[in-house]
Amino acid sequence: MATFTSAQAAASYPVFQPEGAGHVGFAFGIYEIAANPADGDIYQMCRLPANARVIDGFVRADDLDTGTEALDIDIGWAANGVDAADPDGFGNLGVWTGDAVTDIKPETLIYYPFNGVLKDGPKLFSAETIIQLEANAAAGTGGTGTVYVGVYYIID
Repeated sequence: MATFTSAQAAASYPVFQPEGAGHVGFAFGIYEIAANPADGDIYQMCRLPANARVIDGFVRADDLDTGTEALDIDIGWAANGVDAADPDGFGNLGVWTGDAVTDIKPETLIYYPFNGVLKDGPKLFSAETIIQLEANAAAGTGGTGTVYVGVYYIID
């Protein structure tokens, strides 16, 4: 089990604060996974400012597992001192498959929109928060490639 941090999740990376109620901000993180993830590995992808209300987001990635897929990674957030951690708060994504899906994902890649707690409406974070991926199972074959996470949010 290890923690990996994208450049956009580093403490030194500036966190965008939209000005004015209702203006949409966008945070993102890109990480090149160099070794097959192990159960418990965490990939810190990006930071959100205090009082960010997440309205949508996504996970995109290369087809990280080929053949009989086993790679299982969830999307959620780390504890921030106010809000408790929820490793699958935006998606308990199950086994990742890069297979094409006609009319939705016509090419071989990973694409998951945020869901989880968003089914009940936007999610508010009271303090600066790290959005992260957490691995639950290693890939059957491969496990390496680029992961890109994007988060849309507003500040009330």
